This record gives sequence, structure tokens and C-alpha cells, in this order.
Amino acid sequence: MQRVPMIISRNMALTSHVRMSGEPGSGSGKGGGGGGAIREAGGSFGKMEAAREDQFFYNQQKEQLQKLREGIHDEISFHEEQIKRHQEAINRHKKRITDMEKEE
Repeated sequence: MQRVPMIISRNMALTSHVRMSGEPGSGSGKGGGGGGAIREAGGSFGKMEAAREDQFFYNQQKEQLQKLREGIHDEISFHEEQIKRHQEAINRHKKRITDMEKEE
């Protein structure tokens, strides 16, 4: 029975924390503070600036993921080429062994 009040108190703490924080760009000390004069002032300009920042970081992350994908595709191509070269070398060596066995 003692566990139930603990769970409720944890949930209450989380709820009160969520209520205390505001939206990004809504003014200093409300989740958007310290981001410059426009964001500290709050209002629609602060929210717009916060949205622009979010969009910038979203685009930056998207670009980084695309570069990572391209790099991985390049590595795959490189390793496939290496496999092809190694397979050709294995076939050459096998042929040499067969040729040597025929000469015996």
C-alpha cells in the first residue's frame, strides 16, 4: 500500500514540472530564455525565432544523416570491390594449384 502514494507523488512532481515550464520563445526563464534579446522578450517574435532555430537544427541533422548514408554506401561499394578482387585472386591461386597438380 505504501507504493501507491510514492507513485502518485512522483506523477505529481512530473506534472508540476511540466506546468512550470513554458513554450520555447515564450520569455526568459520559461524554456526559451537566454537565447538572445528577441527570445527573452517573448511573444510572437520569440516563438518565431525558436521555431526558426528548431527548423535550422532539424535541417542540419537531416543533412548530416544524408552525408552519413552516402558515406556508408561508399564503404559498401569499396568492400564489394575488394571482395571481387579477393575472389579473383582465390580463383587464380586455385588454378595454379590445379596446374601444378597436373604437372606431377
